[in-house]
Amino acid sequence: MMFSGMSAQKKDSADMTVLVTGASGLLGLNFSLALHNQARIVGVSHHTRLQNTPFSVLEADLTDRQQVENLLEQVRPDVILNCAALANLDRCEEDPELAQRMNADLPGWLAGWTHRNAAGLVHISTDAVFDGVRGNYIETDTPKPLGQYAVTKLEGEQCVLSTDPYAAVCRVNFYGCSPSGKRSLVEFFYNNLSAGNTVNGFTDVLFCPLYVLDLSEILWKIMQQRIGGLYHVVSSQCLSKYDFGVRVARAFGLDETLVKPASWKDVGLKSVRSPDLRLRVDKIQEELSQPMPGITAGLMRFREAMQAGLPAVIKSYLKTA
Repeated sequence: MMFSGMSAQKKDSADMTVLVTGASGLLGLNFSLALHNQARIVGVSHHTRLQNTPFSVLEADLTDRQQVENLLEQVRPDVILNCAALANLDRCEEDPELAQRMNADLPGWLAGWTHRNAAGLVHISTDAVFDGVRGNYIETDTPKPLGQYAVTKLEGEQCVLSTDPYAAVCRVNFYGCSPSGKRSLVEFFYNNLSAGNTVNGFTDVLFCPLYVLDLSEILWKIMQQRIGGLYHVVSSQCLSKYDFGVRVARAFGLDETLVKPASWKDVGLKSVRSPDLRLRVDKIQEELSQPMPGITAGLMRFREAMQAGLPAVIKSYLKTA
């Protein structure tokens, strides 16, 4: 499916203005840094401020609808990449109103603007809209969210597609270098294993993690090709979090025996987990006419980025005062 309006008169990529909400987050920042030479990137941040980035940054409270409308009229983007979300599971349970505003209301506001202005919208959702009872989900399977985070993210999907049916909604699971150095599961494993610490790896939680720069490139193709609809945009390979930890250890030559097999039910987590979040990627592969990247290739790219000093580069963009 094509983005509304944009199919009538395609712009060259370099002439496109892409507004990235959540630009100080893992995906938003990595996408903006990777693609700032391909389009005019305008990032939006709020609580975590950025400095000296190679792309423009604006500050706005995205829970305030009027600020959102003012921002959109100021920038007039050709495409919006909505990475902004309240993703902390426990925080969503503690503050369901904030979760509702960020994960459901905001996507609907953005979709209303893109639909009225014939612009594109790529909204980032989550594999967690499923309960994980059986796995191997396709886009037409009925979601069964567990917990406030998943409930509000599903509502966000529905708000987007009902308001702007030409928007793209991408259910994702990704990893990479985060601004804090602690946000991503791969960083959890790498940091602890490098320090010689033992860590739990859940053998009963299955997922399909995609390296964030692989994801960024796929999202850019979705924008360039004006693709709309609901898609699973994850790795072509799925594994347990225990196996992922072992692969991280092997990728960096670390001691894989420090990754201890465990069950998520036995470690006292406050929020319930969906055990089997294997997603099928047939639809996006057919749409783009290319296979989705696998786990091994992604971890090799992550290792190269770590060795090239990407964590320090990303951290340098955080405004500390």
